[in-house]
Amino acid sequence: MKIAIDGPGAAGKSTVAKLLARNLGMTYIDTGAMYRAIALGITALGIFPGDAEAVGAALDGLSVGVAHDGASGEQLVYLNGEDVTGRIRTPEMSKCASDVSKLPSVRLRLVDLQREIAEGRDVIMDGRDIGTYVFPDADRKYFLTASPGARARRRYLELRAKGGCAAYGDVLRDLVSRDANDSGREMAPLTIAPDAVLVETDDMTALEVEAVLRADILKRGFGPAGAPS
Repeated sequence: MKIAIDGPGAAGKSTVAKLLARNLGMTYIDTGAMYRAIALGITALGIFPGDAEAVGAALDGLSVGVAHDGASGEQLVYLNGEDVTGRIRTPEMSKCASDVSKLPSVRLRLVDLQREIAEGRDVIMDGRDIGTYVFPDADRKYFLTASPGARARRRYLELRAKGGCAAYGDVLRDLVSRDANDSGREMAPLTIAPDAVLVETDDMTALEVEAVLRADILKRGFGPAGAPS
């Protein structure tokens, strides 16, 4: 079974997807973390993320992998065998990930990896093109969204909780800029799949959103283990 959750940054995709995967006994895959890992590798090499030729040439030297912590179930992200999970969650990596994700060479490489990881598994995958490009035949598709202000407040509070010192205005500008990048890219842009369920999360908690999605999935005949009931 494949469940696709798409939407812009800070719409709650990852939090909801993790909760949903835990409650349905499925595997959660955070595709955005893979792009962030590539972004980290590219910047470490001193390559401008918008340089398509240089990035494409460097990809063969960058290996991205994911695993899941046995105790917490959290997804761990590896770059060339090194756990970089804690190093990719910064505003800088978010912006760089948006830039490299526009490049067809990066997108094709990671989409192949995402499909390979999901092969033979019941997965919940979140990103920006899961229901439209990675898994256009997903069993269920959802598009989570919220106003830019609501999303910026969430991201700002998240960064503050982690000890960051970014100003709210900067966070909002970064989100709006990434929205434009993701929606305007030529290959697999951020858009709502025609058969996706739109969920506006402005006034909802993550638990409330997860409950709505889970109820919809179960109503359509899928059991807690992710297989048809």
